[in-house]
Amino acid sequence: MSIQADQPHKHAPFAGLDLLSTAVILLDARLLIRHANPSAENLFAISQRLLIGSPLSQLLGEPVELMAALQKALHNRWSYTGYNIAVGRTPDQALHLDCTVTPIEANNARLLLEFRPIDQLLKAAREERLLEQQQTSRELIRNLAHEIKNPLGGIRGSAQLLEHELRMLANAPQLREYTQVIISESDRLQDLMQRLLSSHRMMQPARVNVHEVLEHVRRLVHAEYAGVRVRRDYDTSLPDLTGDREQLIQVVLNIARNAAQAMEGKGEIIFRTRAQRQVTLAKRRYRLALELQVIDIGPGIPGEIREKIFFPLVSGREGGSGLGLTLAQSFVHQHHGTIEVDSRPGYTCFSLLLPLHKSEKTLGATQ
Repeated sequence: MSIQADQPHKHAPFAGLDLLSTAVILLDARLLIRHANPSAENLFAISQRLLIGSPLSQLLGEPVELMAALQKALHNRWSYTGYNIAVGRTPDQALHLDCTVTPIEANNARLLLEFRPIDQLLKAAREERLLEQQQTSRELIRNLAHEIKNPLGGIRGSAQLLEHELRMLANAPQLREYTQVIISESDRLQDLMQRLLSSHRMMQPARVNVHEVLEHVRRLVHAEYAGVRVRRDYDTSLPDLTGDREQLIQVVLNIARNAAQAMEGKGEIIFRTRAQRQVTLAKRRYRLALELQVIDIGPGIPGEIREKIFFPLVSGREGGSGLGLTLAQSFVHQHHGTIEVDSRPGYTCFSLLLPLHKSEKTLGATQ
């Protein structure tokens, strides 16, 4: 990797590093930090201002293998790649990282360190696998819905004709009740089929204020569940995002309704918004993203369905259709975002990440 060192601006020699999705730290010959790009700030949760001039050991501790590799790289000009290195000042704070050390000559920088979190790599692979599984499941359900929809219409139409004929018979009120059951259940199934197919409708993007969306959902929840309190924890400095307002309302409403029902109409839900920087979503890097959390104090998602909670027709509630979270996930993906859940008894948090800026690059593209 070459770094230009003849630019007059103080940070110009390292400006290109700030566009990388990989966490990068530059060290001088004394192993003092001379530069950390935004991805490194995000990974280690500390600002560059606090890092510059501090020893690397203050940030990472002193992992034996890595420290030895740094000395060899300085003295022998050898590159080095270490895998699954635990770094941190205490075992509880340790991060498991892959690290590549490259000797360089750029101003006072002598070593370039690239860090890739093992947890993030595993998480990305897991997300990709789940997305493939869910896409296959959704396609299967959608095809099934198409196959069911047409004969279902025929069943309903026949039941209506039969009911009309039974009206002519004075002694057949009980038989007419049966036809009403057929018509009612046909309508219910048709509504279910329509909801299965509605997640594939085209988006209608526009500028959307996420807090207006949340306030709208908040009013709906209060009107439907008087015993549920919705508390707000907003970052009001967040810019508008580009999205489909109706879809976003449906996403938050489906999650909030599930939470209210899980708490049996009594309890607290929290709507929280924050900004996240240098975020990777669907293999694309974004400078700024919106994190939206919906938190409840209900019983939590049963362990046996936690990994399948976004799959169609999977529900933790008796009588539930299992489509609310499937639709929510589908709408979030159409916004190029992600949705995850963390749940245990007394705490469930659905976290949405939605891009606020255009992506800087696709991961894996040539630099």
